[in-house]
Amino acid sequence: MALMVKLPINAALATQQHKSMPIPWSCGRSIGRNISINVSKRRNFLVATASTPAQSVELANTNTSQNVGLPIMVNGCTGKMGRAVLEAAISAGLHPVPVALGGPEDNGKIVDVGGKEIEIHGMSQREDILFSVLNEYPNLIVVDYTVPAAVNENAALYCKVGVPFVMGTTGGDRELLDKTVADSNVYAVISPQMGKQVVAFLAAMEIMAEQFPGAFSGYHLQVMESHQASKLDVSGTAKAVISCFQKLGVSFELDQVQLIRDPKLQIEMVGVPEEHIYGHAFHMYHLTSPDGTVSFEFQHNVCGRSIYAEGTVDALLFLAKKVVKVSDSCMTHFWHPIYFV
Repeated sequence: MALMVKLPINAALATQQHKSMPIPWSCGRSIGRNISINVSKRRNFLVATASTPAQSVELANTNTSQNVGLPIMVNGCTGKMGRAVLEAAISAGLHPVPVALGGPEDNGKIVDVGGKEIEIHGMSQREDILFSVLNEYPNLIVVDYTVPAAVNENAALYCKVGVPFVMGTTGGDRELLDKTVADSNVYAVISPQMGKQVVAFLAAMEIMAEQFPGAFSGYHLQVMESHQASKLDVSGTAKAVISCFQKLGVSFELDQVQLIRDPKLQIEMVGVPEEHIYGHAFHMYHLTSPDGTVSFEFQHNVCGRSIYAEGTVDALLFLAKKVVKVSDSCMTHFWHPIYFV
């Protein structure tokens, strides 16, 4: 049985019985009009997709006291995001194994986080190393924060070895990524955005786009995003929001996004705090009516990486619980995921 949770899932932020719940977190057996479950005839593979509001939402309990010692491997931990995840995971009581995978330039490096030393292995013998770690830690879950060019190769490796994983790395061939997991017996959480609150915003945008298609027809859209200079492409979050606006009737292409990567402009024009120049995500979406008399503006600004690291830890805990629940219950029923990281 393979379970993949693709994010963001555009489940309802609340139901008639749960209007006070801002974010749906977990799973249950009741499925409303918003969630459809596709079960492959070849394998017992579940994918949660969305169309209209769900009727049942169950809050996940991610109490760290119940998850102490969960073994995780953070691949790409020589990078800032991977290191942030390690720090958050250790703080939450998870157990990073002393081995991780990286690029060829990382081979032999030692990463020290919170007094834990992690040896990085490059491209050679990756499969043997992962098999060995999984044998030693049968409950292992992998986190991937590597590089876009490695997404599909890494996912294929995890699926071949049979280890559950959280894919936080953006880019790669996403359709191939989905197919790789769908054709395997591996559990995975796949999302280009790990910030829970940002995912909730994306879900709200998707709900609006589904329920009010064409509502902004004729409106002019301006999109500006500011990230650290090392990020050269348009973010996955911006792409998702733009897709929603397109469904709402706005004509807009990705090459129209204004990418702000110059530190001077980021401080003076965008308002990024100087101490976060090397780690931030500021997004602004401005809509103007055809005659210029009406405008709407959506904005979300993130300084630092803690929101993504903490969301990744939540994804790890969620995935660990689902692996156990689905495995324990596979003889009687499927669990239906309704989840935001």
